[in-house]
Amino acid sequence: MRLHRLTVAAFGPFAGTQEVDFDALSGAGIFLLQGATGAGKTSVLDAVCYALYGGVPGVRQGGTLRSHHAEPHTPTEVALDFTLAGRRLEVTRRPAQPRPKRNGTGVTTERATSLLREHDPAAGEWRGLSRSHQEIGEEIGRLLGMTREQFCQVVLLPQGDFARFLRADAEARAKLLGRLFDTGRFAAVEDHLAELRRRSQEAVRDGDERLLHLAHRIRQAGGPATAGDPEDWSPDDAKPGEAGLADGVLGYAAVARATARELADAAELRLRTAESAHAAAESHLQDVRELARLQRLHADARQRQQALAERRQERAALGEKLRRARDAAAVAPALELRDRTAAAARQAAAAEEAARAALPGTVAGGGPDQLDAHEARTRQELGALDAARAAAARSAAIARELAALDEESRADEDVLREAAGWLDDWDTLRGGLQRRVDEAQGAATRAEQLAAEHEGARRRLDAAERRDELAGRTDEARRAHLDAGERAGQAHETWLELKERRLDGMAAELAARLADGEPCPVCGSAAHPAPATVDGAHVGEREENEALAAYRAAERVREEAARRLDSLRQARDAAAEAAGEESREALAAAVARLAGELSRARELAAGALAVREQLDQAHEEHARRVRGRQQAESRAAARASRADALTAERAARDAEVRAARGGAAGVEERAEQLTSLADRLAVAARAAREAAAAAERGKDADARVADAAYRARFETPEEAAAALLDPAALRDVEARLEAWQAEEAAVAEALAEPRAAAAAARPPAAVGAAEEAFAAAAARLRTAATAGDTARERCDALAGLSAEAADRVRRLAPLRTEHHRVARLAALTAGTSAENERKMRLESYVLAARLEQVAAAATARLARMSSGRFTLVHSDERAHGRGRHGLGLHVVDAWTGTERDTATLSGGESFFASLALALGLSDVVAEEAGGVRLDTLFIDEGFGSLDEQTLDEVLDVLDALRERDRTVGIVSHVPELRRRIPAQLEVVKGRSGSYVRHRTAADR
Repeated sequence: MRLHRLTVAAFGPFAGTQEVDFDALSGAGIFLLQGATGAGKTSVLDAVCYALYGGVPGVRQGGTLRSHHAEPHTPTEVALDFTLAGRRLEVTRRPAQPRPKRNGTGVTTERATSLLREHDPAAGEWRGLSRSHQEIGEEIGRLLGMTREQFCQVVLLPQGDFARFLRADAEARAKLLGRLFDTGRFAAVEDHLAELRRRSQEAVRDGDERLLHLAHRIRQAGGPATAGDPEDWSPDDAKPGEAGLADGVLGYAAVARATARELADAAELRLRTAESAHAAAESHLQDVRELARLQRLHADARQRQQALAERRQERAALGEKLRRARDAAAVAPALELRDRTAAAARQAAAAEEAARAALPGTVAGGGPDQLDAHEARTRQELGALDAARAAAARSAAIARELAALDEESRADEDVLREAAGWLDDWDTLRGGLQRRVDEAQGAATRAEQLAAEHEGARRRLDAAERRDELAGRTDEARRAHLDAGERAGQAHETWLELKERRLDGMAAELAARLADGEPCPVCGSAAHPAPATVDGAHVGEREENEALAAYRAAERVREEAARRLDSLRQARDAAAEAAGEESREALAAAVARLAGELSRARELAAGALAVREQLDQAHEEHARRVRGRQQAESRAAARASRADALTAERAARDAEVRAARGGAAGVEERAEQLTSLADRLAVAARAAREAAAAAERGKDADARVADAAYRARFETPEEAAAALLDPAALRDVEARLEAWQAEEAAVAEALAEPRAAAAAARPPAAVGAAEEAFAAAAARLRTAATAGDTARERCDALAGLSAEAADRVRRLAPLRTEHHRVARLAALTAGTSAENERKMRLESYVLAARLEQVAAAATARLARMSSGRFTLVHSDERAHGRGRHGLGLHVVDAWTGTERDTATLSGGESFFASLALALGLSDVVAEEAGGVRLDTLFIDEGFGSLDEQTLDEVLDVLDALRERDRTVGIVSHVPELRRRIPAQLEVVKGRSGSYVRHRTAADR
């Protein structure tokens, strides 16, 4: 990589635009970057780093990049022109920064922007590649092949850091080398193996704990079967992870199973003996119980026979009661008839008494005929009240009509009041409606203006949406272009490799075409004494042509992807220009706001017609109110005349009614009184006749019941009534007599049964002794059965647990093997294994190899600087204490023949040793990053500690870098360097900011 030109504006200490021409400074090969302290020498290097990576080195990256001296309208910007991987590129970056608002006062934050361009030599112009921060970072990172920290360490060589590196311990060296060579993956391998070892150890330990848990379950399930010799293997003495644990558990389970089977056989023998004894005791108990049952049956029959004999008189009385009840049943119908007629007579007499009590005292004692005559006279007087009813109805109708007239009068009064109030507000209403008409017409004009503004905002929002969508498509096209470029590069490398291999074997290919006697196409000789032969790796013309065709096809794909990417970028930029600087969200908010205002204006304008209609309706309502007031006044005069006539007619009708009603409150009340009296007289006459007829029927029923009692052999009807039984009582007596007869038959049958009589002649049965003997036999059987079940269950449990233990041992075996393998690898990479003779961790081993490369590269320059005296060598001696091993660095002194630590070097010696180390590290890191050639290097400070001769030797080494077409920039305050190095870039500081000044040999 070679730098050509750097342009900065409002960056760091530089207030205005400053330009650094590296091509002019590179003419001498070495140039000096000098200036007063704080002028901004380091800011030049920061600008280079910021242009490439979008950030500055180290602790400075957290601060602001904008110059405090800059004018508000001057934007902060860095542009770098450089050549990388054969391509002339230019990157321009602007950080996020405040700027004055274009409209109004105040400031706004401008977003960060980036631009990457490539110079096209054929067209002689710059062609834009990307405006995306991510795309530019990926492209430069791919071409450089190193991170920002590696670039700053390799291109911007900080002498102070490498001087400390010479004196640092292994841990400090490991941190620096680890960052530069990215060996974190090897530390990750160490951590990964340690984690695998921990997990496998936990898995094995968990398996052992489960196995021991099974052993405890075997002991618990085995019970007496596991009570062996105290010196035998026991789970209480075992621990997870110890040797022989699996064999101990399996042996312990086998002994427990054998012992349990022996105990089960003995328990089975005891069970069969107990079953025989139990069967004999059960048979004896059944015989004794049957004898006791028969003896109880015969004794019970004797007791029942005695009880029947003692209750013979009770049975005779019950039979007589049944006979009399059956005789009285013949008298029952007559008794029921007498009771019904007596109840009816009493009911009729009560009804007559109640009817007469409701009559006036003057007529209450009359007979039925007299009561009928009073009823006829009352109904005649009731018919004479019809004329009075008609007069009362007319009077009520007049009252209703007068009330209606009064209601109409009140309604017209309400109409007059409402019309007066409405007409009083007429001028105010008409003025308000007229103002609303004027406002609606103004809103229509405003709506036309808002519609134009809304359309413009809508077009900008559409452009912003296209811009954002094209940005995503541009990202996809950029990735496709990068992928196509990588594939084309790979195809190109494949073609070149095949072409080189073909050229290497061209002699064999030409030899294959030779023929005896034909001249050689190369030397012309017809003799071919030793033609070359084609080996198996030879590449022919067909393979080379196929690779060339593949490369050209990939290149066409890359060019098409580039054209598509350029087209999308142009479309995206056009959309961005049309959309302006505002975001899509801000534009959408503006469109929504204008749409709301436009909608409200149109809504207000749309109401113009409705407001005009309301004004017309108000005029119509005014005319209607005036007409209504006039009509109400006319109706009031007509009502007054009609009310006077109706009042006079009503007075005449009321006088007629008063004469007809007598002492009643009204005609209807008098009619109700007469109607009620006539009805009561009719009821009383009917009740008197029914009471007389009921008394005659009662006398006839008494005669009939006396005759029926005599015929049934009862002295009086009352005696027959006392002998009657209701159906339930009659059924109860009959059932008791039938039960008595059934009991007598059952007793006779039980006493005649021969087995019961024979049992009664024998001694009493001893049931208690037989039951006790049976209970003892049953208890012995249960004990034996329980013991047998327990023994069988113990055998089954031990068999299942033993199988589970064997399965666990079988599944645990691969885990043990895996744990031993992982633990061996983890210990080896961690440096704790006996196999690791140097006790070096894997990351330290890799860093030691890198340090060895750095020491070799640095020695080539250190030998020249020190006139062949010093050589840097890598040392893999073990560090003291717990530090890292294998990262030692020694210097060999050729004058004394001794090898010593680099910390013993003097100040001047440390300088050129650290410079050689920095240059060597630069070469190794660049080679590690893919062999990128770094044609521009910067060296920072450290030259002040050198004497004149040593300074000459150091400059000779730097001149050697120039001989290889490299440019070296030295950052220093040393006055001697300003005298010796003609090409200089001076940074001058002032009150208004710093600026740069170029000096060459021609200027001196």
